[in-house]
Amino acid sequence: MKKIILLSLLAINVSLLSAQTKTKAVTPPKETSDPATKVVLDKMRAKYEGYKTLEADFSLILEMPEQPKEIQKGKLLQKGSKYRVSFNQQTVISDGKAVWIILPKNKEVQINNMPDPNDDESILSPQALFRIYLRKDFLYSITNEYAQGKRVIQEIEFKPTDKYSEYSKLRLSLDKKTQEFIELKAFGKDGSRYTLVMNNVIPNKPLVDSNFGFNKANYPGYHIEDLRN
Repeated sequence: MKKIILLSLLAINVSLLSAQTKTKAVTPPKETSDPATKVVLDKMRAKYEGYKTLEADFSLILEMPEQPKEIQKGKLLQKGSKYRVSFNQQTVISDGKAVWIILPKNKEVQINNMPDPNDDESILSPQALFRIYLRKDFLYSITNEYAQGKRVIQEIEFKPTDKYSEYSKLRLSLDKKTQEFIELKAFGKDGSRYTLVMNNVIPNKPLVDSNFGFNKANYPGYHIEDLRN
């Protein structure tokens, strides 16, 4: 499953205190996320988790050095902990207990345990998307604010604490007034960029439970691999 946890390098410099005849290492103050930014993110999370259902179109923009830009479009349906995501000839379905990854090109279905929403690495999980800031390995703060038409955009940068990360940072863009999620961009140290853009969001639309279940009969000839513990 494609990962959204695009970690980055957070450099923490160790301060040294020089004494008369020796040099003593001093532990620097522990860095923390900006409390005011957490208030903004709490409001965004409450907004989206307050919806009974959610339907949205999205685009995943892939930019690799010396390669043409690639844009993958998809659709998200979400009802509580259940969700269905279709993109790039793949479908991911969750009934809140398990996750089915359907790969038509390979005629294969992979079944996985339902991940913890606070520790989810799936770019397709709504729970993970709106709870990124709750992870312990991120520091975040509002770094920019600008007008875009009639709305004001806030940019929040996330710097993971893993210095071995392949990525330098994440940047989340929100509508300041409505706390609407606009996009999430990950910056790779190798010059790559991954951008998730949310479009045409429709909250509280009636969605039937059959959207979130897997029916083996609909996939004749598929190899089904159960990876659950």
